[in-house]
Amino acid sequence: MDNETFEQIALPENMIDAPQFLKDGQEVAISINTETEQHMSVELPDKIVMLVTYSEPGMKGDTATRTLKPATVETGATVMVPLFVEEGEMIRVNAKTGEYIERVK
Repeated sequence: MDNETFEQIALPENMIDAPQFLKDGQEVAISINTETEQHMSVELPDKIVMLVTYSEPGMKGDTATRTLKPATVETGATVMVPLFVEEGEMIRVNAKTGEYIERVK
């Protein structure tokens, strides 16, 4: 939806640079060809805050190395996170690479 005119814009998923991290109501940048008024691409912000909806518990005492485990976020995407990240926590993810950045408090 355009925030100024409130016009709804429907775009195919293949135009979005990281569709697995797109959340409902999230602001994105849309590139538009001004001559033809065609939409060219959709870019998500570089860093996105996501809710971890599922994650296995980490092994206690296994913190000497940067060991990662899979976690499912609210959009259904899987992100590799450190062992201390638990279900229900908010994390910041790099939308371009899909990598965990930090835990959000």
